Amino acid sequence: MSFAFLVGTACPVALAEKGKVDFEVVTRLARQRAEAPFHSPKEHLPAALHADQLNYDNYREIRFKPDMALWKEDGQKFQVQFFHPGYIYHEPVQLNEFTSTHYQRIRFAMDFFDYGKLDLKGKVPFDTGYAGFRVHYPLNRPDVMDELAVFQGASYFRLLAQGLRYGISGRGLALDCGEKGRVEEFPIFTDFWLGKPAPGETSLTIYALLDSVSVTGAYRFVLQPGACTLADVESVLFFRKVPGTIGVAPLTSMFWFGENTERKPDDYREEVHDSDGLCLVTESERIWRPLSTGSDLRHSVFVVNKLKGFGLLQRDRRHDHYEDIFNFYHQTPSVFIEPVGEWGEGEVRLVELSTKDEYLDNVVAFWHPKVQPEPMQPWKMAYRMKWGSNAGSESSPDGVRSTRVGVDIHDSGALQFAIDFDGPALQALTEASPPGCVPSCSPNAHIAEAQVVKHPFATGWRVMLKLVPASGNQNPVDVRVSLSSGSKPLGETWTYLWSPPADKAP
Repeated sequence: MSFAFLVGTACPVALAEKGKVDFEVVTRLARQRAEAPFHSPKEHLPAALHADQLNYDNYREIRFKPDMALWKEDGQKFQVQFFHPGYIYHEPVQLNEFTSTHYQRIRFAMDFFDYGKLDLKGKVPFDTGYAGFRVHYPLNRPDVMDELAVFQGASYFRLLAQGLRYGISGRGLALDCGEKGRVEEFPIFTDFWLGKPAPGETSLTIYALLDSVSVTGAYRFVLQPGACTLADVESVLFFRKVPGTIGVAPLTSMFWFGENTERKPDDYREEVHDSDGLCLVTESERIWRPLSTGSDLRHSVFVVNKLKGFGLLQRDRRHDHYEDIFNFYHQTPSVFIEPVGEWGEGEVRLVELSTKDEYLDNVVAFWHPKVQPEPMQPWKMAYRMKWGSNAGSESSPDGVRSTRVGVDIHDSGALQFAIDFDGPALQALTEASPPGCVPSCSPNAHIAEAQVVKHPFATGWRVMLKLVPASGNQNPVDVRVSLSSGSKPLGETWTYLWSPPADKAP
């Protein structure tokens, strides 16, 4: 596709206009939009595309024609395909293309799609917009255009790195997420500008306009694909009104059950999750919190004075731990957020919802700043996202490898934790001088026993922990374990939130 006309179709795009589109332009648009009430793009969706007329099976009939991909004719490393609006994707977005000197709108064209047996001719006008788009790039082989990124639905997006499959999602912004008594607000990306890369360029710039009842915003994404795909994100937000909870750099994932699940579903697989833990790094500590789910919503708050990074990681990379030949959970990305600039004081929040299957994204992690924005004043945030198999663990090889939990067979009122730590510094220690262990827990339980054992079948150390919840306790128990060599901390601090089973409620 080139400027002025869409290749292979008689449907013109809006004629290319001479002018510059940059982050400042999109920021001005966000400011202008904030001065008026929010209007949902749902209002512009043709009736033929509503879910009551276009069901799941019908929607699956519609496929984008790969030969119509944006920039395919130009021989670019990056190509873009579009998603058809309709079904559950009822908030169409407007897509634009820009270079350093021109820009143009990419109008909706039915010629881009193969509809199979579905007949929508004459029912979808040119100004409808799209449901989103996906970016292709020769990520794993120079002769294959792999999927690199998907932007579709609300402010959701997913990226890939070499050798990985889709799993965790990023979001532009989260508002009132996981707050009891408040309905979560889902901001949406309404407009995108796709920057045509210069010949040989290995990064892609995307601008986006975000909108919702409470806020508008301008976003800049710079994608750099590779073994660890990077996304540099910058945003300027304008709040019409300030919600109770603002979630910056939110990550959304799925955890059904894992090695640490006490009562696993009757499923042939040993584990089912896109992420298995939250990693949090401050100036003084590195924390690993395994994911788990209870019978109700769980909201964990980690107060931080100076954040170095946080993320939802998938550390378990062994296929035989999952035994799923359809969903490659051992190949889903880890995602780690690194602040750019000074974020100040705030909290990393982790929201975990109960789930009965793998089809619900039930885990959210985000940064909640202590200092809240002022209405209609520009509020700037910037960060780098790392998407990869080892994202978030590159600079600290010593850490937690696995967590297992079960009832003590000799004491039904107690729990046994087996926590495996490994890494170069830990491997250098001997049984004659083992690491020190510092366990602790919240007041509604006590630690009856803690020992550190050299793992006879691995290269690290195992901490065996016996935890006894207080009699009649029905509240979650917070547990922590850290290792040391002398006065020097070793690797990560392990933390866990154990919830009493629902069937033990009084």
